[in-house]
Amino acid sequence: MIPRYSPPEMANLFSDRARFAMWLRVELLALDGWVAVGEIPAEVAAACRDRAPVVDDAFVRAVADRERVTDHDVAAFVDVVQEAIGQPEGSWVHYGLTSSDVVDTALCATLTAATDLLLAASDALVDALRSRARELIDVPVTGRTHGMHAEPTTFGAKFALWALQAGRDRERLQAARDRVAVGKLSGAVGTYSNIDPRVEGHVCRSLDLTPVPATQVVARDRHAELLWACAAVGATIETIATEVRHLARSELGEVEEPFRPGQKGSSAMPHKRNPILSERLCGLARVLRGYLSAGLEDVALWHERDISHSSVERVVLPDAAALTLYLLEKATGLVAGLVVHPDRALANLTEGSHGLVFSQSVLLALVSGGLGRDAAYRIVQRDARAAWEEGRPFRQVLEDDREVTLSPDELDAAFDLGRTLRHVHRFTDALEEPTR
Repeated sequence: MIPRYSPPEMANLFSDRARFAMWLRVELLALDGWVAVGEIPAEVAAACRDRAPVVDDAFVRAVADRERVTDHDVAAFVDVVQEAIGQPEGSWVHYGLTSSDVVDTALCATLTAATDLLLAASDALVDALRSRARELIDVPVTGRTHGMHAEPTTFGAKFALWALQAGRDRERLQAARDRVAVGKLSGAVGTYSNIDPRVEGHVCRSLDLTPVPATQVVARDRHAELLWACAAVGATIETIATEVRHLARSELGEVEEPFRPGQKGSSAMPHKRNPILSERLCGLARVLRGYLSAGLEDVALWHERDISHSSVERVVLPDAAALTLYLLEKATGLVAGLVVHPDRALANLTEGSHGLVFSQSVLLALVSGGLGRDAAYRIVQRDARAAWEEGRPFRQVLEDDREVTLSPDELDAAFDLGRTLRHVHRFTDALEEPTR
C-alpha cells in the first residue's frame, strides 16, 4: 500500500522486519516446545535464543541475498538464522516444521494484532456517530427516497442508523479476529508425522492463538472472513460518505466537510469547498471490495496445499488492513467535524418542498374524515402537483380546493412537524440496546 493510505502503526506490523521477527519468534517457541516434550536438551534451546540474530535492516538484506540463491524465502530465512546461531545448536532450528507452520502461524498472529487496531478504530467511529446522533436527534432534515423529497426525518436519525451499522461492523471484525486467531504446527500435510502436537500447543498458547486442524496450511476461509469484515466496514463508511456528498451539493447545502484554515478546495475556483474526503472514502471502499474477491479466490487450493494464495495474500492482507484502518480514522474525523446547517435543512424541508413532505399526513386525515383512500389519494396527488408546478404552498392549494373538507385545526395537525417527528427518539434509544 502506498504511504498516503498507510497508517504507520499498521504498516509496521506488515514490514519485512516485523514479518521476520514473528517468524523467528515462532521458531524459537517451537524449540521451547521440543524441550518441554523432552526431544531436545534445554541448553540447546537456550543457546539458540541467546545467539538468535537481531532482526534489523541488515538481517532483512541477508535473507534477501540468500533468497536469490534458494528462491524460497523461508528456506533463506532459516539458513540465515542457523548461520547466526552457529552449529551444532543451529541445526535444531525449524526441526520437524514445514514452511507453512511458521508462515501461517506468524501471519495469523499478525492479523490478530492488526484486527485489534481495527477494533479500536471501530470503537472510535461508533462513539463519534453515537455522539452526533444524540446531539442532532431533534434537528429536522428532509428525508429523501429515490433522491426525491419524501417525509421529514432528523440528522440524528441518520447518525443513529449509521452508528448501529458501524456497531454491526465491529461485531463482524471481532468474529473475524476470533476466526483468524489460530495456528498450526502439524507438518507437511497436517498429520503431525514429524512433530509432537504438544509443540503446536506450546507455540499457540504463547502467541494467544488456538491450535486448529489443518492441511499443510490454515484454511483460507478464515482470511476471507476477515477481508469480508473489512469490506463491510468500507461499505458502511461509503454509505456515510455518499450521504455527505449528496447533502453538501450547492443546491442543498445542508452539510459540509470540515475545512481547515489554509485549505484550498480548488486550484482554479477559490469559492469551492468540495467534499473531497467523502469522495476519497467512496473510492477506497471500492478497492476494499476488490480485496475480498481476491481473498475468496484463495479459499480453494489444490489437495493439501499449493501456493497460489501466497502471492495474493502478500498484497491484499496488508493493504486491506491498512486501508480499513485509514478509512476508519478518516471517517471518524469526518463524522466528528461535519458541519451541519439546520436553518438550510429546515428551509429545504418546508419552503423547498412547498410542504409536500406532509402529503401522507393529509391523505390519512382525509381518510380518517370518511373519504375513500383512492379518492383521497387522487385529490392529494392532484393538489401536490399543482403546488409544485405553480410554486405555491401545498397547504394553500389544499385550502383552495373545495373537495378538501379538512378544518384549519386538522390541517394544522397534518402539517405539524413536531407530530411527524414525535417518535424520532426511538433511534437514539436503540443505541442503548444490544446491537441489532
